[in-house]
Amino acid sequence: MMNELLYALLVMGVPALVLGIVIGIFVKLFRVKTDLRADLALELLPGVNCGGCGKAGCNDFARALAAGEVTPAGCTVSSAEQRSAIAIALGIDAGEVARKQAVVLCRIDAGGSPEINYNGIMDCTSANMVAGGPHDCRFGCLGLGSCARSCPFGAIEIVGRVAVVHPELCVGCGKCVEACPRGVVKLIPAEANIHVYCNSPEKGALKRNYCKAGCIGCHKCDRMLPGKFKINEFLAQVDYDAEKVLCADDIRNFKCPANSLLSETVRYRAALKAAEEENMK
Repeated sequence: MMNELLYALLVMGVPALVLGIVIGIFVKLFRVKTDLRADLALELLPGVNCGGCGKAGCNDFARALAAGEVTPAGCTVSSAEQRSAIAIALGIDAGEVARKQAVVLCRIDAGGSPEINYNGIMDCTSANMVAGGPHDCRFGCLGLGSCARSCPFGAIEIVGRVAVVHPELCVGCGKCVEACPRGVVKLIPAEANIHVYCNSPEKGALKRNYCKAGCIGCHKCDRMLPGKFKINEFLAQVDYDAEKVLCADDIRNFKCPANSLLSETVRYRAALKAAEEENMK
């Protein structure tokens, strides 16, 4: 009986001991050295992995923080408290926060031509490549929700025929900008809340065939508010790099002939109204 027990121990124990030694050697030879500073930064980051910092994810950003390549301000999702905690923990400067947010520069929902009967894939990139999407405008929002689905924070809503960004939820990660095949979604300074809701450089008369709110390129805004706009062919765009950001007071006594220059609040109300009218048809 004793001999059988010893035999069993030898048969089971020796291979286990050898295997343990081999595993130990492999662990020592091939172990990945970790940076304690990077690990600490990773613990303090939100962990959303949105890519708004320009890195592959929070882990990559944490390593860049530990290496001194970036500052905590580069994380658009972190709160002021989180950025401060990271700066204190790593002994670095928190950096300057230049917060941005997304805006969908389109009012195709204002109407002008009937919506095309689109029965294709509900994806903006696919629709843009194959059929041109559900609208006549080649530069406008396709309204199929690729940007909304790409947003990790639920900041984008499809209202009727067009995407609308809720600025209070947007952190400026840029995922929606990457998802839009037409460049309709832009990242702009967070303090800006007045925009030209048009993305088409075509002539005004042509735009009016499919959109009642398309910028007609009359230059009235540029004449009334010099230095606040950039003119690209027949399209006026707010100059977000101007020394002073365009605000509601600037356009209080100014009426855009095409009704494409609006505040975010007015634009959202107009989108809701257009959606209600569409549903009533």
